[in-house]
Order: sequence, then C-alpha cells, then structure tokens
Amino acid sequence: MSRIGRAVAVVTAAVLAVAGCGTDTTPDTPADPPPPAATSSGTPSASAISPAPGADPVPQTLAFTATTVDGQRFDAATLAGKPVVLWFWAAWCPRCRAAADGVAGVQRDFAGRVQVVGVAGLGSGDEAIRRFVADQGIGGLVNLADDEGEVWKRFEVTTQEHYVVLDKDGTVVHKGALTPRALRDRVTALAG
Repeated sequence: MSRIGRAVAVVTAAVLAVAGCGTDTTPDTPADPPPPAATSSGTPSASAISPAPGADPVPQTLAFTATTVDGQRFDAATLAGKPVVLWFWAAWCPRCRAAADGVAGVQRDFAGRVQVVGVAGLGSGDEAIRRFVADQGIGGLVNLADDEGEVWKRFEVTTQEHYVVLDKDGTVVHKGALTPRALRDRVTALAG
C-alpha cells in the first residue's frame, strides 16, 4: 500500500472512530467506485430498470442482491412498491445496539406497509453479526451480512447507525442519522 493509501486509511479510521462508535480498532472498508447506475452524486437513482414481462418496474435503487445473516440470497427487487428503510449498523457499535429496539419496533408497527432491512458491516464478522441479531431481538427484520461493503458503497454510507430511507417509488428521501422519534415520524409519513 502506498504512503498516500496508508494516510487515507488512517484518516478514514479516525473519522469513523470520532463520528461513530469508539472501538479499539476500526475495520477497513473497501473503496470501490459506485455502481454504474448511479446519479452524479453517486447515489443510485430511482429510475426503473426493465422488469420481467408482467412484473412491476424495479427502481434502480433496489436493483441489487446481497446475502442475509443466515446465508440466504436476498434480492432487493422484492422491496419494490413500498417504502424502505435501510439501517446500516455494525456489531461492535454501541449506538447501533441502543437503536436496535426502536428499529425493531418500527418494523413490527409498520409491517406490511414499510420494509425495514438491516445492513451489517464495517468488519463486524459473521459470528458477531449473528450474535448481535439474536441479542438485540432484531431477527424479525431482514438483516444483510455486508462486511465486504457492497451495499454500503452502493448508497455511499461511510459510518454506522445510518439510515437510507426510500419512498414507494424507490427515491431516496433521507440519508443520514435519525433519532428514534425522527425515524418513526418519517416512516409514519411514508406509510400514509
């Protein structure tokens, strides 16, 4: 790794430690470019991709696949047509641990009207991710194991305890931190 690459990694680790949850070590995150179907800001656009004949159009923001915590293939296209909350968390993050109950409550209270998906990463590790899901009681929502950071990069998320909220058309309507009350207010407005 070049001297510049090491400097970027050190600065990234410092930013994550200050902005997020302090830990003794901050895992590296991959730095690949955003996917080709991104807007000029890099955030996936909501424009629809060609669906299968007779199917509803899938917004570009939901045109990705991932793996769930239990190793199953997850196709985000299944979320199309309803508002979606993507909750980005790390197993080692105290703020994520504190937010888990509120996120699970939103999933429970808005089931069938809004989709909530956890996206675990930032070097959490498979075992720690599974333990976090069990300990925090968030097994009722889909949780993706994304230690490689593919979904994180897709939505340009660089820190844990971060939300990306999409309306029913797949348009990003919020990107950033939310208090439990603000999360519930946003979801209430979208659930209509």
